[in-house]
Amino acid sequence: MNIELKEIKVRDLTNGYKDNAEDGVIGYQGKLDIRPPYQREFVYGDKERNAVINTVQKGFPLNVMYWAVRDDGNFEIIDGQQRTISLCQYVNNDFSINGLAFHNLPKDKQEQILDYTLMVYFCSGTDSEKLDWFQTINIAGKELTNQELRNAVYSGSWVTDAKRYFSKNSRPKIGDDYLSGSANRQEYLETAINWISNGQIKEYMSEHQHDPTAIDLWNYFQSVINWVKAVFPKYRREMKGIEWGFLYNDFKDQKYDPKILEQEVSKLMEDDDVGNKKGIYIFVLTRKEKFLNIRAFSPNQKREAYERQKGICPVCKEHFEIEQMEGDHITPWHEGGKTSAENCQMLCKEDNRRKSGK
Repeated sequence: MNIELKEIKVRDLTNGYKDNAEDGVIGYQGKLDIRPPYQREFVYGDKERNAVINTVQKGFPLNVMYWAVRDDGNFEIIDGQQRTISLCQYVNNDFSINGLAFHNLPKDKQEQILDYTLMVYFCSGTDSEKLDWFQTINIAGKELTNQELRNAVYSGSWVTDAKRYFSKNSRPKIGDDYLSGSANRQEYLETAINWISNGQIKEYMSEHQHDPTAIDLWNYFQSVINWVKAVFPKYRREMKGIEWGFLYNDFKDQKYDPKILEQEVSKLMEDDDVGNKKGIYIFVLTRKEKFLNIRAFSPNQKREAYERQKGICPVCKEHFEIEQMEGDHITPWHEGGKTSAENCQMLCKEDNRRKSGK
């Protein structure tokens, strides 16, 4: 990884500045991608934006910025986008401060701003080296998410098109009710890639970095959402944030009766012993009770059972202290047994683990 500290004057930074809306923002004689596809829209308010200009006017230092060096020799901003756009917009007369736009300032004040020196790190290297470095500066207080960092490393035609589907304000609002996180922070995109790649996000992005479109990812994502809606047509808020893509990958070829599944889901939603209502949807597909987080016996229930048994494990017939024993359902939960004192027995830890298959 090669990292060089450069001094960039505001006049050079703002030379060739152009805001192409959703197609991006450029500057530095067209060589700098100020808002790459992975970056967020401009979020500074008047207060933060004006503070940047006031800092420059007073000659105070701005925090160091980070640019990635592309293979073609051009650059893209990794950190410093908001400060850069603030400077470019002001010099471009897009806003004023205290009634004074840039062109209203005396010539010497304009030159003072244009001659202001920014400290910028130029970062170049392999994809893995850049990702490691970006993660390091992120830990130091930067604000990029993991997916924004990956987008920085694997930027190209594929990321640009993927953002059209998963990140932009104008994107299709398909599946939002089933996703957690934020589209603007690239978390919807991260989720979709995670699903289609079975957790191999970096490998998938590396393979498809230079694909002309991300249509395969978008078609896959739509298939996941359509499958969920077909299998579980009644929407509940607990369905938001479930890893539906992984379930789709494993169970999309199975035949289900949505009416029967809904009856089971509804019954489990009413079951007080089910501690994780979100896990109900995973359970009815996988049949693994661990996703339900069945309510554990209370200390009082376990003490009552222990005293009733006089400390004897009903399996091995040995005596144990209560700390050496664990609560167990006499009638298993899946056979209708409740988490109640009457249905509690205390087993030694070895026998309880043997019974539960742990």
